[in-house]
Amino acid sequence: MILLGPGLCLPSQGTVQELFLAARDANAVPDISLDPVLTSFLSLDSADALQHQYASLQRTLTESQRAGFGLRLNRELRGGRVTHGGVGVVALALSLLLDHVAHQVRGNISAEANQSALARRSRKVFGIAVSSRIGGIAQNYLSLIPGIANDQDTMAETTEIYDNWLKLEMLDHYQRMTNKKRMSSVSMQQWLTGAALHLHMRIHQVRLHSVPFGSAESLRLSYKTALNRLVQGYTVYLHRNIRETAPSPPERPPSETGRTTNWSCSSEMSFNISQADASDETTHGGACNKTDEFAFKEGLLVIEPGRNVSHGVRHHPCESSAIQQSLVMRIMNAQDLEQTRSFFLYPKKVFQRLLAQEDPFEITN
Repeated sequence: MILLGPGLCLPSQGTVQELFLAARDANAVPDISLDPVLTSFLSLDSADALQHQYASLQRTLTESQRAGFGLRLNRELRGGRVTHGGVGVVALALSLLLDHVAHQVRGNISAEANQSALARRSRKVFGIAVSSRIGGIAQNYLSLIPGIANDQDTMAETTEIYDNWLKLEMLDHYQRMTNKKRMSSVSMQQWLTGAALHLHMRIHQVRLHSVPFGSAESLRLSYKTALNRLVQGYTVYLHRNIRETAPSPPERPPSETGRTTNWSCSSEMSFNISQADASDETTHGGACNKTDEFAFKEGLLVIEPGRNVSHGVRHHPCESSAIQQSLVMRIMNAQDLEQTRSFFLYPKKVFQRLLAQEDPFEITN
């Protein structure tokens, strides 16, 4: 229970829910959860997920399109079989490639137009902007994988280079969020995406025998600890930024045309008509009472800079402070943080199975 000052001024759960739904419907509720594509392909089920996607895409293509699909994949992959193609970051990269090639053969458009379409789709990767440093590193690394995955030495060298770049960026990003007050929903999602990809880049290096097992395990523990601190910081950030103002009547009485008459009748009929149209009660048949009201000004809910919504949820102004605190909890509960945490909480047996994955990917007719 939240006590505000000398008295009690608490909103109903219905009021909090209405405001949350108003923000959600206006796309003002942030989502910092890991992108489902990451949780699918950076998992023990990555090989099955890739095969399911491959089969599903083929079913959507005509016979001639399937032929073109196979030819382009053979060209992009330099053969019909990809070493470790069903595993982690390689499966993730192939998933993006499958979608892109299917779009090409389905569209039957010029190369120039296709490049333009690809550029539009590539503005984001896993929910974060490719113009961000983390997004740019992720996109560049994943775009290289299909052409080098079968060359173990080149794959190991390339992954080591991008691992180092991403490690430096992740450290800098973390410092900006925790020490330079650069916390935001966007920065949280960027960090989570980068941490997930970075961990699985390191896992893949263990598979390629280019780094020891302990290197991946220490990185996992580091991100697990950092995530807990960042979630606490993000909660504080929301407490600091969420602001809510109740709808209020205008400060000055409006003109007659701004007034409304509310009718309540014994015949269970009700009317809301303009003052100009109101004559007398008897014209509506039955015993009616009327009350004049002035239109309320809309309230405002601000979640964070760039995320706000006007609303008409009426409540007492003194409830705003408690509403703000309740909405922080409501928004945090809406995040899929348990799944996000579990991504960095692998039991030892699961972690060892991830490291031991070797599933290839093969193009079939």
